[in-house]
Formats: sequence, structure tokens, C-alpha cells
Amino acid sequence: SDRHTGWIGAAAAIALMGKKVLLIDMDPQGHSAIGLNINTSEMERTVCDTLYDSSGDRAALNDVTIKIDDNFDIAPSNISLSALEQHLSMVEGRETKLKEAIDGLYQIYDYIIIDCPPSLGLLTFNSLIASTEVIVPIEMSLFSLHGISKLLKIIDLVRKKTGHEVRIKVVATMFDKRTRISKEVLKDI
Repeated sequence: SDRHTGWIGAAAAIALMGKKVLLIDMDPQGHSAIGLNINTSEMERTVCDTLYDSSGDRAALNDVTIKIDDNFDIAPSNISLSALEQHLSMVEGRETKLKEAIDGLYQIYDYIIIDCPPSLGLLTFNSLIASTEVIVPIEMSLFSLHGISKLLKIIDLVRKKTGHEVRIKVVATMFDKRTRISKEVLKDI
């Protein structure tokens, strides 16, 4: 999809500027990895293994990363990530699992990009707590505008619950200056 291609392109552009970048795929569909021609169904360990392990032996995030280029790594996901919310439902500190996994990598990477699922569940909540900035691509439609208002409520909930501040930036996509709806949605944004 365009959303995943955008994050792959952003990570690749940052890497081309000589900065070390990690793309973390937090979407159970694994499209970021698939977009990089990685067969996620055959992977033994993914980002899911860094967030939960019933035996208590969680993998380190850098143990599941795959080198794409000199400055570009990916921590891939697959469908196993979709069961994570259920597994973590009663686990203490479930909202900070991704932040804990990332904490040891700040000295390795200049940028860490997290590709979130389009839903607003525990995976997205983990991603928000692990982030300092959120970039929201939004199509010029009323449905997208409704989705962004829900996301803003979730970000506000994260701030109130944890005290964690996240900067928000919105990127307008699929803008057609000939249509009234595009102009109205852009104005509302």
C-alpha cells in the first residue's frame, strides 16, 4: 500500500543521506517487509518476539533486524503480531514493551521509524509511547479526517495517562486541487 511504500521511501532517503535508520514494522500484515522483498511467513523471529515471549525469554530488537543497505535496517513483522494484544492483555507494563525494546538502540541509529497499523489498539499505543514525533499521512477525504480526530484523542489519552508528550505532524496525501473536498479537508487539517 502507499502508506508502507512511503515509510520505506523515507527510511531509504534518510539512509542515502548517510544516517543510520531502523524501520520497525508494527503492522501485523508485514507490508513494510514485503515491500522490501522479505518473505515474512518464513521468518523464525520478528518484532513480535521482542515484545512478548511466554517463556520470558524475549528477543532483543537488534537480534531480529535485517540489513537492507549500509545504513538501513528493518525489524520485520508478520501475522503473529496480530495475537500480541491478546497475549499482553494481562501483562504488566504492556504499553511500554516497544519502548523497552528500543531503549538500547538509540546509540546505534540516528532515526527509528515505526510503521503502525491503521487501527488504534495496543500496537499503536506502544508505538506512540516509544515515539517522540508522530507523522500522520492523511488522504483528502472525510473518512480520513474522522480517523485523524480519533488518533488525536488516543495521543491525548497517552499524554494524560503517561505524561509522555508526542509532537504531531500531518502530511496531506492524494491532494487534488481541482476538487472541493480536497481543499476543505486540507483547510480542516
